[in-house]
Amino acid sequence: MKVYFDNAATTQIHPKVFEAMIPYLKEEFGNPSSIHSYGRKIRVAIEEARETAAESINANPSEIYFVSNGTEANNFPLFGIAKTEFNESGRNHIISSKVEHKCILEPLEELEKSGYEIQLINSVNFGKVDSEELIKAIKPNTSLISLIHINNETGAINDLKRISSLLKGKSIYLHTDAVQSFGKTKIDVKELGVDSLSISGHKIYGPKGIGFVYVKSGTPLSPQIFGGSQERNRRGGTENPAAIIGLAEAIKISQIELENNYQKVSEIKRHFVNELKLLDDKNLIINSDEFCSPYILSLTFSSKKFKNDAESFLMYLDINGIAASNGAACTSGTLKPSHVILGIGKSVEDANGTIRFSFNPNNTIEEVDYTMEVIRKMTQRFVN
Repeated sequence: MKVYFDNAATTQIHPKVFEAMIPYLKEEFGNPSSIHSYGRKIRVAIEEARETAAESINANPSEIYFVSNGTEANNFPLFGIAKTEFNESGRNHIISSKVEHKCILEPLEELEKSGYEIQLINSVNFGKVDSEELIKAIKPNTSLISLIHINNETGAINDLKRISSLLKGKSIYLHTDAVQSFGKTKIDVKELGVDSLSISGHKIYGPKGIGFVYVKSGTPLSPQIFGGSQERNRRGGTENPAAIIGLAEAIKISQIELENNYQKVSEIKRHFVNELKLLDDKNLIINSDEFCSPYILSLTFSSKKFKNDAESFLMYLDINGIAASNGAACTSGTLKPSHVILGIGKSVEDANGTIRFSFNPNNTIEEVDYTMEVIRKMTQRFVN
């Protein structure tokens, strides 16, 4: 049996998405910046896609910027807001957490090299931000706070609505990495109270190489890519029409199937967790609770009982037809202990024995049962 439980890394493109993209890879080839009919037709399609993206999060189309991927979608507002705010007010203190995705943490490291003051706070409950520590960390020169919405390794959900309410009247901008939440749970940027938000197309059965950023009207934002007037002079470069149209189609599908998909994956994760507890409720540790996303299951093999080796674990699963990971796809190839798993309090030994399974609504209970058979054999093979 072939089982794909690495959907947090990427998803298979939806047939309807691929179908929607085909015309823009063939006959609809115009440059959207051209004023003739070939270009105008593409421009109309892109603006319709922008409306689709805006509607999905209760934003205005003018607040949506198309970018190349989730990494750029996070870099753009981080650098754009931080630099503009520093130039306008002199504030240079930025707060984030220790369990963010690397495409948040590494830009922050670059800003720190340029003289910005970066403060990373601790997490609680499998990766949620400690809101009390967050408020204590605020200084007079704090300009920006960046917090992941749903953690990409544990599924922990930050209560952004509550956090934004705590920031009212403080003139501090709030950015969120929503790559793992968009298309899987309802997002209303006005309810959340965020000033910017990032998403990536290939996490919701869209094409790779496309994403979008929401930036609330009035938020200071300088461009990071220069050389063109595209995206209202804030993101230079010819747009990728096929990918943008594909993303819009993926958004439409995800919004229609949002609740039904959530219920399906909830059932899958619930069954998986129950089976793991029946197998060994002391040495197979689930890094989540009922308040975490059902799309992600982080499992730690206790180093007290098992010879933990992430590479061997993943290879054993793969040989048996199961695709999983030990963390974010952009870092899992290194097979180093996950900074997220270390950040939630695990030892290096336990982090080396932590596997992420991530689901899609097409996964089945039968796939979970087969995976449990493999895990059962694996626990016998790697016992101390």
